[in-house]
Amino acid sequence: MGLRRAACYSRRYALPFTRKSKFKQKAFVKTVPATKLTKMRMGDLAGWKAGKYKIILDIKTKYRVQLRDNALEAVRQFLNRFLVEKVGKDFYLEVKPYPHHIIRENKMLTGAGADRMQTGMALSFGKSTGRACLMRRGDTIFLIGVTNPKHEAIARELIGSSRARMPCAMHIETIRKK
Repeated sequence: MGLRRAACYSRRYALPFTRKSKFKQKAFVKTVPATKLTKMRMGDLAGWKAGKYKIILDIKTKYRVQLRDNALEAVRQFLNRFLVEKVGKDFYLEVKPYPHHIIRENKMLTGAGADRMQTGMALSFGKSTGRACLMRRGDTIFLIGVTNPKHEAIARELIGSSRARMPCAMHIETIRKK
């Protein structure tokens, strides 16, 4: 069975559901799905630590949102692939949030007649199906470091192309170091 659409989760202001314990009696979460987010930092890590990157693009959310890990992974792969292709190895990309929140789904059945649907129990707990990050307004999603204004223009264009993969509106803050 495929994923439910992002609208089911993106604008939910849920309480964080993260309680995991090595003791079964204390754990609220019985099964924890693996995160799809594989890498958090890409590009020239040594150059970033040395302070080589003078132009930093800080991609932030415009409102409260719940970002699923597969959306973050899709944008991460897109940005990394095209930054390597167009800029080379001279960049730094970091994914800031980590998906701690566990998404639950109350599965429903639909009949073959399609004239009625199972309603199920009201306010049921559901089974864990995925992971997400609970983001506040103005939280940083991605951080991109580049060395010159030509690479900055390329990175801004890529961020514009990646907006369709994200369930929220984003804005870019530019930090220039001297």
